[in-house]
Amino acid sequence: MPRAFHHRDFADLAALVAAKEAAGLRVSLCIPTLNEEGTIARVVSVLKTALFDEHRLLDELVVIDSGSTDRTRTLAKEAGAEVVLASDILPFHGSRMGKGENLWKAVYQLTGDILCFVDGDIGNIHPRFVYGTVGPLIRHAELGYVKGYYERPLLAAEGVDPRGGGRVTEILVRPLLQRFHPELAGLHQPLAGEYAARREVLEQFAMPTTYGIEIAHLLDCQRLHGAGVIGQTDLDERIHRNRSLAQLGRMSGEILDAFFARHPQPVAAPGERPPMISLPEYRERFPAAAERARKSA
Repeated sequence: MPRAFHHRDFADLAALVAAKEAAGLRVSLCIPTLNEEGTIARVVSVLKTALFDEHRLLDELVVIDSGSTDRTRTLAKEAGAEVVLASDILPFHGSRMGKGENLWKAVYQLTGDILCFVDGDIGNIHPRFVYGTVGPLIRHAELGYVKGYYERPLLAAEGVDPRGGGRVTEILVRPLLQRFHPELAGLHQPLAGEYAARREVLEQFAMPTTYGIEIAHLLDCQRLHGAGVIGQTDLDERIHRNRSLAQLGRMSGEILDAFFARHPQPVAAPGERPPMISLPEYRERFPAAAERARKSA
């Protein structure tokens, strides 16, 4: 069972920043986006004010955008984020659509020792979505990857089902984990988009460019480091837009591609990017990674 926390455990931001500085850590936040003009300005503003301006928990806050056709990039920049097009990162490696592409390129673009990810469509954004996942990594050196979990209300014609979200998790992913990876079945929200990880963990992962990215992270983390490095934090409730059944169906297919690419004999899933540490450009940008690659060769 992954070690569990509550976001309140890390709500003393002054103490958390002091612990971060004492450990000599840098923390980077990535918000991957595609057409999030309805929420992105508030997401950036709330997190920047609390975690960059008032308390320097974050050393950088970057929106990596997939090519939005609305005002997402403009609004994010006006709110104070650094905004980068995914297609402009590692351009010689091409550009692909998908959330996983943004996260893969974030490992190259961001400079922190701890990388934190938050989706851009959160309607009830709060700093806990960051400090709740970053905190365990600062306080517990043995952890390498921390997922957030929460209640996810489902808006339906009959009203609000307070626990009706997370349909793909309950119908598809949890049964797969219970059958093939029971040591990960205790994760409440294995597909949550809010999580944090150490650079030396993320740089080793091959990453699907699709919605299979989150399940791929977990399986690769377990395979390379063991389930004991994975933690999870209760973030209370997350409100975001609910997706149609057709969208959930496509998402499920992408998750299955990533899952079976790693079980029982891993083969590359369609469109999968290689581990970031395998790129010469990455090893040049982060010399410590080059040394880690040399030692593991």
